[in-house]
Amino acid sequence: MTQSAEQFLSERYRRTMDDAAGHWDSVYETKVGNGVSWFQAEPSISLRLLERWASPARSVIDIGAGASTLADVLLDVGWLDVTVLDISEEALKNVRHRLGERAEATTFISADIRSWVPNNIYDAWHDRAVFHFLVEQADRDRYVALATQAIRPGGVMVLATFAADGPTACSGLPTRRYDTDELVRIFGPAFALEHAEREEHTTPFGTIQPFSWVVLRHM
Repeated sequence: MTQSAEQFLSERYRRTMDDAAGHWDSVYETKVGNGVSWFQAEPSISLRLLERWASPARSVIDIGAGASTLADVLLDVGWLDVTVLDISEEALKNVRHRLGERAEATTFISADIRSWVPNNIYDAWHDRAVFHFLVEQADRDRYVALATQAIRPGGVMVLATFAADGPTACSGLPTRRYDTDELVRIFGPAFALEHAEREEHTTPFGTIQPFSWVVLRHM
């Protein structure tokens, strides 16, 4: 990528992120269900990793949940304290509507992860496909500090980002790609690696998006 292209993407990123909520509201207003590339009929990897490394009796927050069904399945299997956070109120409205009466048992937070100030400590933190949108170093540093603050010692982070050979852009925004070693470096020494795996996610459009998954334990 040439320097001019990098500058173009950086400027585009800044313009979009100045109204990030509006950007993502537009995505969820115009693309329903499987109209987005990250759509999953079932969040099977997320559920498997959370069940293996965390406890349903504890608290969990889904960062950048979008319209994911993860909250639904966590409630189905007995999680008692589920929080859903997203920058898009449109996405959260979708989840509330789908959960129906069970929405009363779920905490909803409409916030930009870059400026959110948590007032709770969580036992489990889940993020599928938010961290890789943070292409600015200051935003990544803020995310790491936030996770360190909001996850109790001994708690876990289940994190999925585009892999090193994954897409360089998504939903009109540039992305940053990671392998396991880089994720461990970024989140260390506050977090230790418990598990890593690779996923080749098939989008609703038939393309492949490689993801890096890690489970990190807060030391």
